[in-house]
Amino acid sequence: MLQGLKSLKKEKIKTDIISGIIIALVSIPISMGYAQIAGLPSQYGLYGSVIPVFLFAIISSSPQCIFGVDAAPAALVGGTLSTLGIVSESEKAQEIVPIIAFFTGIWLLLFSLMKFGSLTRFVSSPVMGGFISGICCTIILMQTPKLFGGQSGTGEVFELVKHIVKSFGESFNAVSVVLSVICITVIMLSGKYIPKIPMSAIVMIVAAGGQFLYDYCDKWGIKTLPEVAGGLGRFSVPNFTLENCYSALTASISIAVVIASETLLAEKNFALKNSYSIDDNNELLAFSVCNIAASFIGVCPLNGSVSRTTMNDRNGGTSQIVSLTASAVMLIILLLASGFISFLPVPVLTSIVVCALWSGTEFKLARKLAKSSRKELVIFIAAFLGVLVFGTIYGVVIGVVLSFLNVIIRESDPPTAFLGVIPGRNHFYNLASYAKSQPIEKVVIYRFKGNLFFANVEGFRRDIENAVKEDTRYIIVDASGIGSIDTTGAQTLDILYKNLKKRGIRLFIVEHISKVNEELRSYGLGYIIEEGSVRKTITDALEAVGYVRPYKLSKRTENVSEDTAILQEFEWAFGNDAQKYIDINTERIIKGVKEININDKNADDEFSHLWDSVSPISDHILLDYMEQKVMQLAEKYDVGEEAIMQLIKAHREAIPANSNKSE
Repeated sequence: MLQGLKSLKKEKIKTDIISGIIIALVSIPISMGYAQIAGLPSQYGLYGSVIPVFLFAIISSSPQCIFGVDAAPAALVGGTLSTLGIVSESEKAQEIVPIIAFFTGIWLLLFSLMKFGSLTRFVSSPVMGGFISGICCTIILMQTPKLFGGQSGTGEVFELVKHIVKSFGESFNAVSVVLSVICITVIMLSGKYIPKIPMSAIVMIVAAGGQFLYDYCDKWGIKTLPEVAGGLGRFSVPNFTLENCYSALTASISIAVVIASETLLAEKNFALKNSYSIDDNNELLAFSVCNIAASFIGVCPLNGSVSRTTMNDRNGGTSQIVSLTASAVMLIILLLASGFISFLPVPVLTSIVVCALWSGTEFKLARKLAKSSRKELVIFIAAFLGVLVFGTIYGVVIGVVLSFLNVIIRESDPPTAFLGVIPGRNHFYNLASYAKSQPIEKVVIYRFKGNLFFANVEGFRRDIENAVKEDTRYIIVDASGIGSIDTTGAQTLDILYKNLKKRGIRLFIVEHISKVNEELRSYGLGYIIEEGSVRKTITDALEAVGYVRPYKLSKRTENVSEDTAILQEFEWAFGNDAQKYIDINTERIIKGVKEININDKNADDEFSHLWDSVSPISDHILLDYMEQKVMQLAEKYDVGEEAIMQLIKAHREAIPANSNKSE
């Protein structure tokens, strides 16, 4: 209890209270909109922002998370009602939604008791990002008709688009459209340029105030929200009939999983960013208590709000004083100022919700994945389209299945490399990445970066057998990436070892953890260890057969130019930006040469300092490049060749001869 208040600092109390007031003001329109999405009258969003938020503040171990009525659970509940044929905001909806919240809380309680907090790591960011983006876009499509005077839709993307077109023809109100466009533009631009200003709350107050003073909605045919009775809503036990429980139980498990995954992932991100820790299972307990409490108030399931937590972080909120303040402000509004709700135009509230939903999408993640991982981008898109086309549950299932397939595919095709040495250096280098590296005579050194199991062991065997040449006598497997071996892997390794032995080739396994030796013995392969073919390092294996530095090397079959050799070493670190990196850093260093007098006694020190901005991992390669291109560089930058050579000499003397890093 009160773990989220442990980070409270006296000097931060004022900041936390101000942030809490802002969060409350922002939560008014957002919570009302999400309540409607969940099939409840709008005021239930406000009811869910008092007692459950207070309970979360005193139970949560997160000092920053803002809990309340939010997009994902609201959408799931709304989708469930649509599937069951229950009309939004009807008496049946108000009867079934609290039961869904109750069973959601029970599932979350079970997750907490069974220590399931750590299981959220099995829900990948692309799956969650695609899922959340799909939900947000689905709800935006649901709410779009309300921007121009129509009613919200139900179903998936095709039904929603059809409903939008139909509503546009039947209920179009030009003034509603203008009002919506103005609100969305103002909120979006303020979010970009003045993010600390609670523009959603300001827009709501201005719109409601204008209606109160000038009654413009009635004049122009713009819909407003219905009147709301003051107070905290009804306190009652949900109607647990067998039919209601059956309908709620199946929907609540998926809602509980989404709440646990989304909220814990968000909390962990903020904890990592701001250097504190949270207790996963305690958080699940907090989610559970809040949702069970919500069910007795008649509210839909509640979730951690990423957008409002982000706003809290921007405002400098550092403790759950923020949530306590927000719940207190909401209580005051419900008791003293609930009448203002009936003055709020529907297009304005819908615009606020649409902006909040759009800010909740994860399309930035999709853009990153497009640059870094096409496979994960496919997972994101699949989860996104799965939600849009087939519904929320199918979207999650599709994304999770693809995630596991991605893991299997990655494990079945792990990174591999054949290693050699570079004369004068102490490490072993990837022959494909380092043009200067050369294989050791009669030796194949093979690196395998993955657990050896049924899906990849055939590739392991094939790589080794294809690498064997007429003069090959030793094969050394760098098994530093192998953490375990399954039965199929052990059987294949046994056959491979014996077949190579018959051909006069000795196979070594090196660099691995001791657990692999235990597994070898358990599979009956202890004889490999007893025969001395298991060693701690590559060097140990080479010494066991009489190879010591400097090793006798074989010549590479391909001819590699000096330019290619240098570029390959840069590509190891900088990939496709290698040449760009060379050009930028060379220009920066050479231009500095002009400002140094080569006859000055401190010239060497000044030359050496020109390299301070260059990464140590690549400065020796850049030296080789510049030494090779002295004449071209001198002509290009109008610098004397003598000065460039002095620059190179000064830095060579300033760095250790073997400062190079192995791959």
